[in-house]
Amino acid sequence: MCSKSRAHLEINRNVPASALPAPHQGTLAPLELATILRRAIQEDLGPGDVTTEATVPADATGRGLFLAKESGILAGATAAELVFAMVDPDTATTWKVADGNRVEAGAVVGEIRGRIRSLLAAERLALNVLQRMSGIATATRQMVQEVQPYGARVRDTRKTAPGLRSLDKWAVRIGGGVNHRMGLYDRMLIKDNHVAASGGIAAALRAAVESTAQMKKPCAIDIEARTLEEVSEALEAGGFDILLLDNMSRILPDSSLDTSTLHAAVRLVNGRYLTEASGNVTLRTAARIAASGVDYIACGCLTHSVKALDVSMRLVPD
Repeated sequence: MCSKSRAHLEINRNVPASALPAPHQGTLAPLELATILRRAIQEDLGPGDVTTEATVPADATGRGLFLAKESGILAGATAAELVFAMVDPDTATTWKVADGNRVEAGAVVGEIRGRIRSLLAAERLALNVLQRMSGIATATRQMVQEVQPYGARVRDTRKTAPGLRSLDKWAVRIGGGVNHRMGLYDRMLIKDNHVAASGGIAAALRAAVESTAQMKKPCAIDIEARTLEEVSEALEAGGFDILLLDNMSRILPDSSLDTSTLHAAVRLVNGRYLTEASGNVTLRTAARIAASGVDYIACGCLTHSVKALDVSMRLVPD
């Protein structure tokens, strides 16, 4: 382990959130974003970048060019900028493309200027954020475009990277999707295990409605149904906001998609409640599922197995 003293290190990891550039309106509160990134910086940087300190003069300056190596939707520019600002407030970032816009392979999407030590110390984390969020936004935009003719909206799940949920869900919004609950605290979702533990769909809904009536700020109630019988039970009990139609689209042995049960469920609901389809949702199946008439399509793969968009930083010393 390297034990060299870091007393001369210029990096500042304690910049107050009030000193940071504010993220775009309607994204994340600056303090929340700063808290997430501060923890990530500490994980990566620790007491200092031993390689850069050993090889780069302290007074060397330059610029880093953010290069998109493949086409997609840019997301996370604001967060990446905050990474550099928290490592060194004297850095200056200029973006040629704003979050939510398409970038083409080979394009320079932004530039960061400052001390080279600071640029290299922040580079990997900034790119990790930019690449992951851009990958999520790109996948979301593709799915949104697939289902757009049917009026369905694409929604995320809680299948996010631990500790990065706010960033993952922010990227979904940038890509044109909508967020479901942020956690277990802001919306009820009665799933099969809740139903089993409470004694049935009617009992679970009754208990949920009674609970929300006692809350200072009542939350919405969603309930999951896996069969047409469960759909009928939920409709008879009532009291919920969205009916989640789970795994009613089946992949057949010949790899085709059977949506007949999903179509039947939507007909049963007949517009009385909002509906959401989940299970077997991919870019290939999304349009077929949306054609059933559901209001939302929930897709965990947007965040749990996202392919990062390839973005690099090319250093140009002064």
